[in-house]
Order: sequence, then structure tokens, then C-alpha cells
Amino acid sequence: MYLNNIIEAIGNTPLVKLNSVTDGVKATILAKVEYFNPGNSVKDRMALRMIEDAEKAGILKPGGTIIEGTSGNTGMGLALAAIAKGYKCIFTMSDKQSKEKMDILRAVGAEVLVCPTNVSPDHPDSYYSVAKRLNQEIPNSFYPNQYDNLSNTAAHYETSGPEIWKQTEGKITHFAAGVGTGGTICGISKYLKEQNPAIQAIGLDTYGSVFKKYKETGIFDENEIYAYATEGIGEDILPKNVDFSLIDTFIKVTDKDAALMTRRLAKEEGLFVGWSCGSAVYGAMEYAREHLTENDTMVIVLPDHGTRYLAKIYNDDWMKAQGYLD
Repeated sequence: MYLNNIIEAIGNTPLVKLNSVTDGVKATILAKVEYFNPGNSVKDRMALRMIEDAEKAGILKPGGTIIEGTSGNTGMGLALAAIAKGYKCIFTMSDKQSKEKMDILRAVGAEVLVCPTNVSPDHPDSYYSVAKRLNQEIPNSFYPNQYDNLSNTAAHYETSGPEIWKQTEGKITHFAAGVGTGGTICGISKYLKEQNPAIQAIGLDTYGSVFKKYKETGIFDENEIYAYATEGIGEDILPKNVDFSLIDTFIKVTDKDAALMTRRLAKEEGLFVGWSCGSAVYGAMEYAREHLTENDTMVIVLPDHGTRYLAKIYNDDWMKAQGYLD
């Protein structure tokens, strides 16, 4: 048996028990390891779905150009699908993203435009605005807009959610994931809650992001917004894919705690994962120590692979310069 192209390898990623970083936790803690997707991240799932839905709707036509603002992983998923289907790709990224992510995207044939991080989302130079402008200027182009494109949530409702339910034989009681575009957590949460409404969904946020306060107060507080280093989670906007009714609680995790937990996952669990994976596990363990019993089973989504962060969290000099290592 063989696959006809690389995108047929997307999905059916393993669930792996965490044994070492779970100190003080009585529950069974399982990690959904998404770097087993061919683009090494969870975003392969929704990237393919956004392209397929655009093709069906007649928005994306043969020979077209896919233009997207990405922190790297969605771009990789889109690029692999584009190779299999014959499209060109242009990606805008903020300058805080790792150089590895930019190099990887260029390696798979994408054009990458780097934009400043410290501007508002509606500023003409922001990576959101530049992507939108290019979409208007370039004929036969498609702007997936992963933040507001509900195909993002649908991909996880139809693939990740059913996989987790089946892999845990319906024993899952709690589910945790970082929140960026919101598609992963909301798609999975929607599916799981339909199977068992008692399942709790825990969203992991970062300091400098608006999600937690908005969930708790309904207030979009611009004073909550400031620069943070963690890549791939948190936002200074409210994406349409974030359905707050599907997320029961939010926990914020610092850049340092996330980076150190990411390193622990590599060293103690053999899971060479990305930065936001550390955020997810650190925050989920805080929640688990307080709320979970030996009768509970928690699944945590680990979104991507450590190769995206070699010059940052896996580099001792960089970690020391940030004050994360003594």
C-alpha cells in the first residue's frame, strides 16, 4: 500500500501517555502528538480543509496563488497541499517568528514576506493587512484567512475530535489545547461535547493576549495586549473560530514557564516539540493538580515539532539571554 501524495498522510496521529512531567497529578495524562503530520504540525489538517472547501466553492481555481498570514505552521500545511495540487504560495509572517520557520517555508517553494510584530492588526504593515492587500492585487488568488475561516474549526470537528474519542475509547474527561486561531480547540471541543457534554475544555493562553479576560468578563481590553515571545498562541484580535461557549476555562502561561516545560518534554518524555506545546502542558498540569482525580483522563494537543525552534528555546545562549536559564 502506498499514498498517492504527501497530503494523504495527514491525520491519525498517536496519543502518547505522559509519565514524567505530570508530577503531582493523579489523572491519566495523554498527549495528541501532532508533529506526526507530514508538515510536522496540527495545522496540516485545517490547511488542507480550507483549500478543499475553496476549490468546491470555486474561489480557488487551477494555477491560483494562496496568500496567507501565518506564524509558520499553517503556511507549511498550505504549502504541502499547494505542491500536491499545483498552486503557488505567498506567506506573510511577523518578524518575531523563528528563522527556521521562514527557511522551511522557502524550502517548500513559498515566497515569504516578513512584517513587523509591534504594530496593530489594522496597521497597513501588519502581516494581516499585507496578506489582505496582496489578495486584492494578485489575480486568481485565495486568502484563506485561518482566523475567520470556519473550515478551520470544521477540520478538527471531523478529524481530530473523532480520533481522540476513539483513541481514549470514550474515557476522556478533560481536553486542553493552546488557543490562537481557535480552530483546534473549538472543533475538537464541539465534537467531544456532543459525545459527552460533561467533558471540560481548557484553553491555554499567554500573557499579552486578550482571550482569558474576554472569556471571564466579556470585555475586549486593549490594556491586556503587549508583546510576548511564545509563538502560535494568544491573539490581539477575536477570531471567528474562537467560540468561547466551547471553552470552559482559560489559563495563562508565561513565556519562560512554557519554554522550560518544552525542554522538559524533550528531555524527560522524548517528545521534541515546539514552544506552545510547553504552554499547553504547563497550563494543563496546573489545572490537573487542582481539579483532576485518578478517575479522570486528560488529552493535551501538542501542536508542532521542535525543529521550528532550534535557534530559540533549544539554544542555551538564547535561553540565557532571555533570562530563562540561569
